[in-house]
Amino acid sequence: MPGSIVEPESAEALAALLAWASREGASVVLSGRGTRLGWGRRPRAIDLLISTRRLNRVLAHSHGDLTATVEAGATVHEVNRELMRHRQWLPIDVVDDDATIGGAIATNDSGPLRHRHGTPRDQLIGIHLATTDGRVVKAGGNVVKNVAGYDLGKLVSGSFGGLAAIATATFKLAPLPTASATVAATFRDADATARAAGAISASQLDPAAFEVRGVGGPYVLLIQFASTQAAIDTQVDQLRALIAADAVDLVAGDAERDLWRRHVRGVWASPGVIVRAGWLPASLAAVLALLNEIAGQGTGIEIAARAGVGAGVIRIDGDVVSSVAALGRLRGRTDVLGHVVILRAGPDVKQQIDVWGSANDHAALLGRVKHAFDPAGVLNAGRGPV
Repeated sequence: MPGSIVEPESAEALAALLAWASREGASVVLSGRGTRLGWGRRPRAIDLLISTRRLNRVLAHSHGDLTATVEAGATVHEVNRELMRHRQWLPIDVVDDDATIGGAIATNDSGPLRHRHGTPRDQLIGIHLATTDGRVVKAGGNVVKNVAGYDLGKLVSGSFGGLAAIATATFKLAPLPTASATVAATFRDADATARAAGAISASQLDPAAFEVRGVGGPYVLLIQFASTQAAIDTQVDQLRALIAADAVDLVAGDAERDLWRRHVRGVWASPGVIVRAGWLPASLAAVLALLNEIAGQGTGIEIAARAGVGAGVIRIDGDVVSSVAALGRLRGRTDVLGHVVILRAGPDVKQQIDVWGSANDHAALLGRVKHAFDPAGVLNAGRGPV
């Protein structure tokens, strides 16, 4: 429990709070609506929790340039409701409707929309940060073609609030598509699923989202097309001719929206440890085989992943001993998986295995960056990677 909770109403007040904490050596955790506070290492004692809840405005929407500047405490849901007045949106996936802009950047969290639009880091073109020396600093700008100065937005993306507090962010937007439809292709075995995924990735098809789910079979590929209706019909026909699935269903309208909502949020709705992992897209068959091996030992496994990108979340359902053993197997197979980060886990699991993994060659560099931005070491209470 934090010693105090403060909700500043301006970027300058936010910076002043950080300067005070730095002078006093008070440990700080930054928060939006608290949807991701359970992520990261278990914190040490928290002297001060600073919430951006009151920094929640859309400051500017240049719909002619497809850009918008918003405060960090605004939720992605609220921002998109405002942007849709001009048939534009910020294509960031969130599991919870209360997830904020600042939280999305600080965790660089992404979902199915990453296939076409990238992560929040890729959509960010400008940022204002409150630093621990009491300043509000700016990087980037309000237009897409802006390369002036250091790209601090990229630096703080994924830093879990360990370097500075995000006050405002400017994003490039996307026009809302006029239509969309999703093909759900079902396969009995992992190899056939991986071959179909490879064929789709190598084709001229242009899906907006391209997902894989299932362990032990059946496996499902979800391929969403978002464009004009004529373009969607053409691509669906090409997809049907390209893959040999055991079943192919076409979903649109409200059923499609429900399908993607269940897919994005379903993994999080069940108990267990959740990790984020990456791999080469060509290694999908090996990834599914590894998960099948772990599941065959009695540990529940579920995956929801970007088939064309090679990244996603894995849920491990078991007791502490089996969960820690499964995590060790995932991290031990560096020939299959890249970095494996624990997003959600109970304290018993976190006491036995570090959420970020073992130290790597970049640890010293990250430490120097952390010291440059936060010399007193007050930010993030030891939760994040920096």
